[in-house]
Amino acid sequence: MKKTLLVSIFLFCIITGSRAQVVGTDVGDIAPEIDLPDLKGNLVVLSSLRGSLVLVNFWASWCGPCIKEQPLLLKLYNTYPDKLSIYSVSMDTKKTLWQTAITKGKLPWVNVSDLKYWQSPVVGDYMLQSVPLNFLVDKNGIILAKNIHGQALENKIKSLLAP
Repeated sequence: MKKTLLVSIFLFCIITGSRAQVVGTDVGDIAPEIDLPDLKGNLVVLSSLRGSLVLVNFWASWCGPCIKEQPLLLKLYNTYPDKLSIYSVSMDTKKTLWQTAITKGKLPWVNVSDLKYWQSPVVGDYMLQSVPLNFLVDKNGIILAKNIHGQALENKIKSLLAP
């Protein structure tokens, strides 16, 4: 009887432990932490934006599709100013190009980069292979969607934030 009870408890622990949330890049995972400097050199931690829906957006000034998507991101950001944050991670290696793209696009949200391009630790953490790439993260840091763009992104955010 004791053996059966112990085996049952052991199996219960294994089953419930395997369902625990993990840090990763799949939908349902906890988004990996990012701690990178903004244009002024101030470190901005991704988790500091918890409490609102966050779009983690990987981009670069030389990426045509990234630049093309910025008007939609600006529209969404302005539509849901108190509910949506954007944490934009640039893959640029030159600060002047990064800064010029932010100024030209009038991007008011958090913009960070370590200017290390593909050698940045965040590349491995987010399994980044190309840009644009994004992750929609809920107020608790859980990934709700990844790599959605255009109308699909707009519809997803609207469904999550519209009254």
